[in-house]
Amino acid sequence: MQPPAAGRCLPALIACGTLALAGCATTGERTRSDPIEPFNRGVYKFNDALDRGVLKPTAKGYVKVTPDWLRTGVGNFFMNLKGPGTIVNQLLQGKFREAGQDTARLLLNTTFGLGGVIDVASMNNLPQHDEDFGQTLGKWGVPPGPYLMLPLFGPATVRDGPSKVVDTFSEPLYWYDAGNERWFSLALSIVDDRARLLPLDATLAETFDPYAFIRDAYLQRRQYLVYDGEPPEEPLEEFEDLEDDAGDGASDSSAEDEAPADSEPSAEPPPAPAPEPSAEPESAAEPEPQSEAEQSGG
Repeated sequence: MQPPAAGRCLPALIACGTLALAGCATTGERTRSDPIEPFNRGVYKFNDALDRGVLKPTAKGYVKVTPDWLRTGVGNFFMNLKGPGTIVNQLLQGKFREAGQDTARLLLNTTFGLGGVIDVASMNNLPQHDEDFGQTLGKWGVPPGPYLMLPLFGPATVRDGPSKVVDTFSEPLYWYDAGNERWFSLALSIVDDRARLLPLDATLAETFDPYAFIRDAYLQRRQYLVYDGEPPEEPLEEFEDLEDDAGDGASDSSAEDEAPADSEPSAEPPPAPAPEPSAEPESAAEPEPQSEAEQSGG
């Protein structure tokens, strides 16, 4: 679940993998969540080249020739199409209250909002949520697994990547097969998502490592969504490594302190050996010489 203001940003977040970014700096260090980082960086470069050559110029042209109200209506339309999938995943997670709210949103926007172009539900203070099958698996206790950068689709995890396929079956456009309209709608959805990310390009271009920035932002946001805005606190990996090193040093010093006492050198010198008895007899003591007075008196 996520707040209404962020609900429409999730499709844009999924498209982050195709952002155009200046230079990708490789740190050479792998995190625990990204064990196949070299492969992911290669896919990222492919997505980056595709974005710079096709997607970003198209999104800029789309923004230039369309007014704000039209783009808002397009975004509302595609967000409304995600309603059935959100409702199904809410029921699977046991969020019956939220499922009822989003069902009311879907019916209200579809009927009175011209198929979802006008967000009538938000005008009536109905909260907006966004759920997918990846969040459902996370709610059931399935760990996210390693991070993945998918060609064309952008950032994901081992859990969320296959979940995208499941979510596809809940979208009405998947079942709508009427020629080119289906593919035109898909292309328009991708361009609209990319257009919403254009304001972030300047910020991401200033980061030291855009790939790592997108990866960390995606993983943190997915954890935020799975735990409904209250993720458990976890120590940073860098601090864990420092704590491990400190623990190793402390164990070494404690091992030295706990060494057996008999192995330590004694502070007192060893007693001197007793002198050996001499084989020769001791000479008699010589008489002391008498004084002249004593000799004369004698």
